[in-house]
Amino acid sequence: MKKTNVLGLLLLGFAWAGFAQEQTNLSQIEQLDEVVISDSRFKLKRENSGKTVIKISKQELENNQGRTVAELINTKSGIEINGSRSVEGQNLGSFVRGGNNRQVLVLIDGVQVNDPSLVSNDFDLRLLDVNTIESIEIIKGAASTLYGNAAATAVLNITTKKSSTDKIAGSFLTVVGTNQSQDDLNYNGANFTNNVSINGTLNKLSYLASFGNRYVDGLSAAKSETPENDPFSRYNTNLKLGYEFSDKFELTAFASYDKFKTDIDGFPPPFYTFSDTKDTYTSQQKRVSLSPKLSYKNGSFQVNAALSKIDRETISDFSTINEAKSFVVDAFNKYVFNESFYTIIGLNYGDYESLFVEDESFTNTDPYVNVVYVSDSGLNLNIGGRLNNHSEYGSHFVYSLNPSFNIPVDKGYAKVFGSYATSFIAPNLSQLFGFFGANPDLQPEENITIEGGLEFNTKNGFRVNGVYFNRNEKHTIIYTTAYENATTDATVHGLEVEAEIDLIENLSVSTNYTFTEVKDGVRLRIPKHKANASLGYNFSEKSFASLNYQFVGSRTDLNFSTFVNEDLSSYSLVDLYYSHKLIHNKLKLFATVTNLLNEDYFEILGYTTKGRNVSLGLNLNL
Repeated sequence: MKKTNVLGLLLLGFAWAGFAQEQTNLSQIEQLDEVVISDSRFKLKRENSGKTVIKISKQELENNQGRTVAELINTKSGIEINGSRSVEGQNLGSFVRGGNNRQVLVLIDGVQVNDPSLVSNDFDLRLLDVNTIESIEIIKGAASTLYGNAAATAVLNITTKKSSTDKIAGSFLTVVGTNQSQDDLNYNGANFTNNVSINGTLNKLSYLASFGNRYVDGLSAAKSETPENDPFSRYNTNLKLGYEFSDKFELTAFASYDKFKTDIDGFPPPFYTFSDTKDTYTSQQKRVSLSPKLSYKNGSFQVNAALSKIDRETISDFSTINEAKSFVVDAFNKYVFNESFYTIIGLNYGDYESLFVEDESFTNTDPYVNVVYVSDSGLNLNIGGRLNNHSEYGSHFVYSLNPSFNIPVDKGYAKVFGSYATSFIAPNLSQLFGFFGANPDLQPEENITIEGGLEFNTKNGFRVNGVYFNRNEKHTIIYTTAYENATTDATVHGLEVEAEIDLIENLSVSTNYTFTEVKDGVRLRIPKHKANASLGYNFSEKSFASLNYQFVGSRTDLNFSTFVNEDLSSYSLVDLYYSHKLIHNKLKLFATVTNLLNEDYFEILGYTTKGRNVSLGLNLNL
């Protein structure tokens, strides 16, 4: 791609937008009761929920255009998405509450998604186009009773964009930016993102089709004196159709094709030290899903079914080809007895298959039940159980008990909550039968998580909460010369604190702090202390600006040249965002500056991190 100098465009965009803005006083908007869904699958007021569910809303997504899914999630408490600050295409490590990828479950429109050929059986967030997403709910802690195997530290519940109620509507987004390291600030255009969608509603038929692509060049994965560029390219195609047969029956169908290719660096012979290489990695996923829903008085019956096919290829001195399939069906009945009593009964089935030396597979068949009780006195209970029937490991029962109590305080509330929950994590196909270190004799990992917390919310622009967690791992799957179960239990505990303040008109402040500690042993790349803060200001109905800060404390990482653990220093990052609407709800310009102070640091030992980068974008809605 032809490189262009975008610094002048960025400065011109800032100056012009600032010149054009009109200072106005925004009318005070009454804050509605926030509704959470993920922790019970019912729409509950936040004060009646026994968890601190994080909601990344449509508005927050719009105020962070230009960022990736991983970068957005990485600003939330209790979460470290390692690799999101490094070269585009870097492997991502989802370290939530001291865990890793295999303990995080991803849902897209209520359907479980994963890759059975990956070591952690997780979903690769690099496949996602953030511009197709309506909102993200994050529930932290054990949620296996509602969502099954792997939901031990977090569930990422991603909802894709909905169709417009107009007959036809469309949107177009384009972003051009730099992609440069701390010691090479050339400000050349090397980061390009585009997305186009058309959608609408024709009588009872709703439709949405979108296409997106992202191309990033200019950095090397390996941090070296003579680096070579390792470009990343991705394509996303999505089609979503819905038909409302009647007030009681509707059907939604979804199809997507996602593919990315990235150059990677590796460990070539004869010395096997990390260096620039001509290696490449390609991953593509085809997915179709079908979701019929039948509503009746006081309840509904719904089926979420999805078929996924994944193909991955690594070309290097250790080349591999992976083919995998997964078929998931989640059928559940939700019934509301009255305003106080909610129940959900379901059956979840998963069939996972992957090609190694030969085809390998296993299945899960899990009946589950969850009950929610909301009393007038302020006492709330969320209780659930699931019988995990694994084709290789037999039956395991997991359960959760999540009480909370809230009392009215003026127009808001104060809430105390706690939970005790168990989780079951079966070994993955790659760990059992894969190319490197496979061990067919592995035992399942079992987790017990205990939480306790407080929340105070005025519902008038001020909310603060804190939660303590303690998670015990039994039979933790580790890698030495091969995969094996740890002989001793592991315990991770920590504290998460969040605050949101909107007491001054047009000014919003949000901040969070996380303390994570492994009581015995060391977990690589997990900071003991981490903090995020965001300051947002609406200059007018047309102009918005935000200042974002992130602190990541010291960590431990493995030096692959010496195979000795090393301590990595803490670092701080400052980002700026500015947007201006040229035409209300139609045309918006936005600009970002990331790593404003050009902080030089290691996120992963030996790998390149991003220096100061700028971008300029345009979003058009028709």
